[in-house]
Amino acid sequence: MGKWLKTQDFITFEIRDQIAYVTLNRPEKRNALSPELIKEIHDAMLEADDLTEVHAIVLTGAGDDFCAGYDLGYGYNPANQQDDSGKYRTRMGSMDDDIWTMTRKMHQMLIIPDIHKPVIGKVRGRALAGGAEMVLACDMIIMADDAQIGHPGVRGLGTPPINFWFYHVGPQWAKRLLLTGDRLTGKDAARLGLVMDSVPAAELDEAVHKLAMRIAIIDPEIAATQKRIVNMAMELAGARTLQKLATDMDARAHLSKGPGRRAWRENVAAHGVRKAIRMRDAAYEGDVVRIRAFED
Repeated sequence: MGKWLKTQDFITFEIRDQIAYVTLNRPEKRNALSPELIKEIHDAMLEADDLTEVHAIVLTGAGDDFCAGYDLGYGYNPANQQDDSGKYRTRMGSMDDDIWTMTRKMHQMLIIPDIHKPVIGKVRGRALAGGAEMVLACDMIIMADDAQIGHPGVRGLGTPPINFWFYHVGPQWAKRLLLTGDRLTGKDAARLGLVMDSVPAAELDEAVHKLAMRIAIIDPEIAATQKRIVNMAMELAGARTLQKLATDMDARAHLSKGPGRRAWRENVAAHGVRKAIRMRDAAYEGDVVRIRAFED
């Protein structure tokens, strides 16, 4: 048990050794991102930023996975489109409605780079789709060697509305991953620079905690200065502007009437989301990238 632990509906929030551990806590759903979970993460980041005893933040997931993606049962359940509260009513409306809804929900994850304190993403298991979007917004990422990161949703749903791929791996690998939805292992993601490092799964907890403790030594105001300088360098390359553009382009992609998008809609209607995903991915057998340059 840490110095103190607070459990909310969808996350836990623990402080020990001047480090705030924010843990996605829907392991039965592989920590899929519901609107409520995203909101709790947003609020936890602000709380950790405000607490003077916190010098660094670790974002991770409970159970076997970091996060398997957005909870598609929300967005693609027809009942949610008729919600009188307006919570989901715009999700499948006009392009502008779609942009507004995604901005209000998904862009809450952009609090991660916006807060002053450094955030380390810790990934075991899978960080897919929205889970990849979320962790790539962190300041540093350490994965287990055998963990996987990728965005299979690009195969039929649209483009990531939170999109930092280019800023980590450059144009060629960003295109390679976004044009296929393929995955990288933690070891290869680190080799490419998509994440900072990878370690054997049994060493992940210790490696992340040691790094966070090392970062926590520095005065938080100086740490904030370093984070903001690097973030400004990314902004000079348009990082924040691109997030708005990516959301707009995702909404545009949702309107596609091409065969892939049409098949997705038909399969969801006929078979449900889970089976539609399996049908979509059937053509992508062996979707973990094999990088020949890294082979001995």
